[in-house]
Amino acid sequence: MTLEWEQVVVDAHDPRALGRWWAEALGWAVVDDSPDEYEIRPAPDRLPGLLFGRSAEGKAGKNRLHLDFRPVDQRAEVERLLALGARHADVGQSGDEPWVVLADPEGNEFCVLGPRGQS
Repeated sequence: MTLEWEQVVVDAHDPRALGRWWAEALGWAVVDDSPDEYEIRPAPDRLPGLLFGRSAEGKAGKNRLHLDFRPVDQRAEVERLLALGARHADVGQSGDEPWVVLADPEGNEFCVLGPRGQS
């Protein structure tokens, strides 16, 4: 059996707004911008992507799945993401971790990792 990872689906109150935020944050291409499903990919023909689907339910509690990103310059990337509208998130970390936990505009947590070998 062969499986290809197509996308991660993210429930969103406003799929278009959240998808646009992530497209800007990641520099990814928009491949579907319908009101109820908004999909972005690293490039139109590259996988996996992120698909934002409409959900009437609000986010409750910590994500059971989150994305980790490893930038070249962690501090600069955290500052850039905060300027775009991310915010710091507390998911029980001690404060000594080499990663920074942020949340997107709808509260979905993600991590900005430090240099390889530290996290």
